[in-house]
Amino acid sequence: MTLIPLILSGGAGTRLWPLSWGDHPKQFLKLTSDKTMIQETLLRLEGLETGNPIISCGEGHRFMVAQQIGEVSSKKPTILLEPMAKNTAPAIAAGCCAAMKQDENAVVVVLPSDHVIADVKAFQKAVKLAAESALNDNLVTFGIVPTFPATGYGYVKCGAEEKEVFTLEKFVEKPCLEKAQEYLASGEYSWNSGMFVFKAKTFIEELKLHNPKMAELSIASFENAQVESDFIRLNAESFGQIKGDSIDYAVMEKTSKGKVVKLNAGWDDVGSWSALYDISKKDENLNVIKGDVISFDTTSSYIRGGKRTIATIGLDNVVIVDSDDSLLIAAKEKIQDVKLVAEEMKKR
Repeated sequence: MTLIPLILSGGAGTRLWPLSWGDHPKQFLKLTSDKTMIQETLLRLEGLETGNPIISCGEGHRFMVAQQIGEVSSKKPTILLEPMAKNTAPAIAAGCCAAMKQDENAVVVVLPSDHVIADVKAFQKAVKLAAESALNDNLVTFGIVPTFPATGYGYVKCGAEEKEVFTLEKFVEKPCLEKAQEYLASGEYSWNSGMFVFKAKTFIEELKLHNPKMAELSIASFENAQVESDFIRLNAESFGQIKGDSIDYAVMEKTSKGKVVKLNAGWDDVGSWSALYDISKKDENLNVIKGDVISFDTTSSYIRGGKRTIATIGLDNVVIVDSDDSLLIAAKEKIQDVKLVAEEMKKR
């Protein structure tokens, strides 16, 4: 069995504006360590026997991907360039085609490039368990063991268990607080991680069954791709005709082969500055401070300096992030609205 990392790196990460923006989305930033998030994604597979990684990204990020992956891995990556964003299912389908070029029976581990996982050993144990199940032609997703009634995540309902692998009963959209509390109390639901393990061949077969047009066009976009020395440009004509959709809707909600491996490994999708505050180490005033910052009478805040010194006096529960050309100052409880700023910037 060849286990091949398939890393999805097409996201914009606008909820982490002003650092994550345009040509520099969050997966290419050093937010939680001295490595970027895409580097951390690949490095947490070290110790497992893996083939050459496949990274799916947009045209504008191709050199950044090549550079950052090259800095941490001696393996030659396959970098697939998506002509336009079509959500996760087509990108995964094209990635599976590339994986089968390495090994017809390849098992792929599909990973978003911008997640944080604190317990790498627990993660690798879950990957091995999922890979074993995938050999039996199952499509396995990781269900994050919930720690609070989150309303910002989708959920998966787990059914019967066999050797720590659960039947996937259904996906559930982001719930209201009351529903989230019910899910947490029942013990039957996990957060939807967006990470998967399956045979590349099995995924393509299931996509053909449940979304034949997407399968046809995704395969054509790969087979008619323009191959360069370092990149594979998916065929824009075929890819452009695809009606974009997520892997959840296109396949996982419809397949009879869905399984869940529960993951309790300190996972976070770092979807906002407040989420980054939550997972970061705090000082005696419950502040998270990065860069050149002077603070007096400031508590429970996330402050990230850039090239300038930031000074704060008498603040509580705020987020301050300085970049080369923009400065964000926000109440932490309103920080989700930063995406509105990114939208306004895009209009301008």
